[in-house]
Amino acid sequence: MNAKTSTVQERSAPLLNVANALTVLRLILVPVFIWLMLQSGEPVRLAATVVFIAAAITDKLDGQLARSRNLITSFGKIADPIADKALTLSAFILLSVDGRLWWWVTVVIIVRELGITVLRFMMLRRAVMAASRGGKLKTTLQMVGIIGLLTPWALFLPDPPTNALTAIAYAAIGAALVVTVVTGVDYIIQARRIGRAQGGA
Repeated sequence: MNAKTSTVQERSAPLLNVANALTVLRLILVPVFIWLMLQSGEPVRLAATVVFIAAAITDKLDGQLARSRNLITSFGKIADPIADKALTLSAFILLSVDGRLWWWVTVVIIVRELGITVLRFMMLRRAVMAASRGGKLKTTLQMVGIIGLLTPWALFLPDPPTNALTAIAYAAIGAALVVTVVTGVDYIIQARRIGRAQGGA
């Protein structure tokens, strides 16, 4: 009965709603962020950081609004993870291009994120895969690390605090890398269990 009610609510939610608007806004902000990152100068880097933070906030808000106001739509289910991955992965790639992050870290995260996203879409035919327990932790660590590396701390602080904040950012990236891999393995295990259970049935 709950599933039926949820389906009715999802179908009745209008396509044009505030949650979807925030998702589209995040998609628009991604190329703006990329363009700013490709420019030179610390002030422009600060502007890119502000755009990234604004886009990250929309990621938090659209999900909360969609759930609290019953604004979940098929468009949102598809566009939200695309916008999320476009934002974070472009940041990782640009940080590597800029020499602030090792390429192997970016490659591992890209392979995991894209691979698990494709896996979850494929598994929708069989069952909805629950979000990994470490998913929120992974996202938080990634955001802390990315923002820490993006921010031109030298504009505000002398060298000692700047070096400390950069070290914290790298520590967050390292922790995010571990959680990213662990949660990726967890998703694969979930998919195998679902496949075996349905195969047995």
